[in-house]
Amino acid sequence: MSLDLDIQYVKGVGPKRAKLFKKLGIDTVKDLIFYFPRDYEDRSEIVKIEDLIVGEKQTFKAYIAGSAREVKTSRVVITKIPVKDGTGAVELVWYNQPYMKNNFKIGEEYIISGKLQFKYGQLVVENPVLEKSEEDLNLNTGRIVPVYGLTEGLTQNILRKVIFNALSEYLDEVEEFFEEEFLREKGLMNLKEALLNIHFPKDEEKLARAKYRLKYQELFLLQLALFLVKKSVKEKRGIRFRKVDIKPFVSNLPFKLTSAQMKVLKEIILDMASDKVMNRLIQGDVGSGKTIVAAFAMYIAAKNGYQVAMMAPTEILAKQHYKTLEEIFKGTDIRIGLLSGSLSPSGRKEVLKKIEKGEYDVVVGTHALIEEDVSFKNLGLCITDEQHRFGVRQRALLAQKGENPDVLVMTATPIPRTLALILYGDLDISIIDQLPPGRKRVKTYVIPSSMRKKAYEFAIKEVKKGRQVYVVCPLIEESDKIKAASAEIVYREIYKDAFKEARVGLLHGKMSDSDKERIMEAFVRGEIDILVSTTVIEVGVNVPNATVMIVENAERFGLAQLHQLRGRVGRSEFQSYCILINYSPSETAKKRLEVLARTSDGFKIAEEDLTIRGPGEFLGEKQHGLPEFKIANLFEDIDILKRVQKDVESLLEEDPKLERHPKLRQVLISEFYDRVKDIILN
Repeated sequence: MSLDLDIQYVKGVGPKRAKLFKKLGIDTVKDLIFYFPRDYEDRSEIVKIEDLIVGEKQTFKAYIAGSAREVKTSRVVITKIPVKDGTGAVELVWYNQPYMKNNFKIGEEYIISGKLQFKYGQLVVENPVLEKSEEDLNLNTGRIVPVYGLTEGLTQNILRKVIFNALSEYLDEVEEFFEEEFLREKGLMNLKEALLNIHFPKDEEKLARAKYRLKYQELFLLQLALFLVKKSVKEKRGIRFRKVDIKPFVSNLPFKLTSAQMKVLKEIILDMASDKVMNRLIQGDVGSGKTIVAAFAMYIAAKNGYQVAMMAPTEILAKQHYKTLEEIFKGTDIRIGLLSGSLSPSGRKEVLKKIEKGEYDVVVGTHALIEEDVSFKNLGLCITDEQHRFGVRQRALLAQKGENPDVLVMTATPIPRTLALILYGDLDISIIDQLPPGRKRVKTYVIPSSMRKKAYEFAIKEVKKGRQVYVVCPLIEESDKIKAASAEIVYREIYKDAFKEARVGLLHGKMSDSDKERIMEAFVRGEIDILVSTTVIEVGVNVPNATVMIVENAERFGLAQLHQLRGRVGRSEFQSYCILINYSPSETAKKRLEVLARTSDGFKIAEEDLTIRGPGEFLGEKQHGLPEFKIANLFEDIDILKRVQKDVESLLEEDPKLERHPKLRQVLISEFYDRVKDIILN
């Protein structure tokens, strides 16, 4: 198929230029046609010279009115060419491009775009974009012009020309995969017309329709793939766990469950009792009690004779879960094992043997759990914590260790529901939106950097009461580009001065894993009073004695991330505090941070964060295992997303295997094959 043809064979490319296109991720004709503009410039309005406005970018038609002149200075050669249109005259000016003087003949007419300026005592346009006006095709002037992302050696003009050549030659090969009737019903432009108008729009209205069609299609295919994964999981025969008396377990707990926890627990119990595979996401703020809900599921599985695997993103978090579960299951006969990277070879061998023989009911570990030599006797339930740290594939690898085990996924990153449907479209979603009673709200303050010393003095007071403190900094080494306080600098300053009465530790991303573990363990044991750290602490560590969180350069963090950090304190009966030090003079930065002082609802904060920063930042690029979007934007296009979700659902209700939509089925398999190859579409 010509759409798979190597980019070098497109007219205007060739082997040498092909290397530059490949830098942009454009390998084939198809990649080129789907390389969408990042912006547009409207050069469609043609103005007379007498109506041009100084300082603005405009487009006008004029003829070459005289020979080129050259002005040489010690540093630069200036080439000037006069043009007129019958209402006035301007000069076109180029710097150090002497060859320009040979490009024009007197009397030739051009469409010219550029910014009009008053220089050298006359009206000039510097480095204009121009095209002969008798050409049928004006790609660079006299129209709405596409603006592409570039790499060194490729200009806008080259890219426009090459994309135009590809569309002229290969557009007919692009196949529409939505049925005619569907296009009509949803008011969608057909694909060929959309591709033509996304690159070279006839007018604003056509451009808007082309964008809508391509965004709709991108979101539609993704949702369809996710819904089908979900459906195939639903159709898999899972384990039907028989009812278990949970009273002895409940009476063992030192507290009562909240109504939000009860609601989620009921959903889990129903899932486990059915013969379909459970695939559920538990979302809940830091401290909302997800682990205890997961422990109930573990109890049910273990009492049914099955093993449970719980995977955490870091060793320290795995150890913490292990200790928490030992505490929770004290007084029951549930046996818990820990598999982590730091075990000695003989220790590891021992643990693997016990897993294989079924001597552990619950095994907690890092991604060591998905290594090949780990085999379970009877795995019935898989739990992953902080899901955004694992891709869909890692989740699947863990599940493959058993025969269609139930799957529970936990995350403390609150994600607005519409977004969660895209991120976790293959999961059912449960939300714990209530904190356990007795939890005091963390008092949050936003202060300017001038009050930093006061914050440190306050921290020392808390240390003297026997409490512990986190100080979080955005960067580890001083960088010229960014004047943000780095952990090392803050550590040296603080160590020498503000915190000389305390035991201070430093933790940052460039340290080896074993050093990080050592420092963190010391903090957990209370041997360090003040931990100066980059954000390596944001996931999961539980130090109930820590009551103060100071964040340097808080304006450099996302709100959701700050909310996560704040969740490291306020884990005991002591009043806790979060102090956000803002170094930015901007009102916006201050307003943003004030959101945290106002609310402790993670979902509200996530919504705000999403509005302010867009989803790429919000989710942490490439962490979420989703394909990169070429044109859709999860936040701006939330309305299209909602419409798509409805449309996908009704399409699958009528045609669950896409038998009546063979082209759509084909595209789905080719676009998402890796992600949906386990889907039963055949």
